[in-house]
Amino acid sequence: MKIILSPHGGSGNHGCEAIVRSTVKILKNIDFELFSASLEEDAKYGLAKCCKLSAAQKPINRFSIRYLLARISGSVEKFDRLAFDPILKAAKKSDLMMSIGGDNYCYGINNHILLVNRAVRELGKKTVLWGCSIEEEAINNDIVFEDLAAFDLIIARESITYNSLKKKGLHKVSLFPDPAFQLNRIDLPLPEGFKDGNTVGINISPMIISYETSKDSTLNNYIGLIEHIMATSDMNIALIPHVVWTHNDDRKPLLQLYNRFAHTGRIVMIEDTAASELKGYIARCRFFIAARTHASIAAYSECVPTLVVGYSVKARGIARDIFGTEDNYVVPVQSLTKDDQLVKAFKYIYEHEADIRNHYALVMGQYKAKAAEAGKEITKI
Repeated sequence: MKIILSPHGGSGNHGCEAIVRSTVKILKNIDFELFSASLEEDAKYGLAKCCKLSAAQKPINRFSIRYLLARISGSVEKFDRLAFDPILKAAKKSDLMMSIGGDNYCYGINNHILLVNRAVRELGKKTVLWGCSIEEEAINNDIVFEDLAAFDLIIARESITYNSLKKKGLHKVSLFPDPAFQLNRIDLPLPEGFKDGNTVGINISPMIISYETSKDSTLNNYIGLIEHIMATSDMNIALIPHVVWTHNDDRKPLLQLYNRFAHTGRIVMIEDTAASELKGYIARCRFFIAARTHASIAAYSECVPTLVVGYSVKARGIARDIFGTEDNYVVPVQSLTKDDQLVKAFKYIYEHEADIRNHYALVMGQYKAKAAEAGKEITKI
């Protein structure tokens, strides 16, 4: 069986990388071809070892008959189909396309994604939306709904999205945890200043900062949290990036935090590395504060008490499915208006550390196993 994976923005977003690695792990003995927007990033982090890598787009040959016909017709879609021809050619020889961008429907309508989905279906191939989170307002958009209804299977990664899809009348929907709960962990040597089991891992992103409703509230809350941890405990701080794209680089706000507290000798900056190795660092933290969804998934899956600074349905839904509620486990970044709110939220995680670890012991093994079971749904179709 051959399956193509698309869309994939590149492994500079280690959440994207984690999804690919985990999907290949879950669906064994499958011939996978990953269509990527950044082959250089994927090669850098070693994805070529687990699947075939191909460019999602190609330069358009302006001397080809297809180009001339597209120009005569004036159709933008025909030009776009030329650009995405590598995916469509591969689809003809494949059994299935898995759409692996879990939150691609959360940021407005992406016409290129809809075009590729439509073109692959026209070839008579099955399509699956894999591990998705979608805001209810997006599902209510007629264009998005039409595309969602055409999938042979939608696997939602959390119950809020699942219930919204079912409420809208979509029936080919299943609920399974994000595939990245199956990501393997690799432990690199810890840098000086990282106390194994007594360090608070911190992840912040330009993405959550862009959603803040009060200027500088996010960074100020993180600064207040680090000050609180240093003043009230002997724990150190590890700053851990999870996306390093030039236009959306976690290291930029993390570096601001590092420079503010470097003089204490109690803060360390983790260098960029592959998703499994970042998971190894996160796993050895005592607590974790996450902005990126897949950074939180790495922590949850390793039973690290975690507080998420979220902005969308995915953070709320995953926390609700693990703990029964998102209250005390997710802080909406839009709600940060006072500089002490993150400290107050962290106090709950700190004071209930034992209870949280006991809860993980009861549920996480089964929850991770369920993520692997999603593969059976793929083989059924």
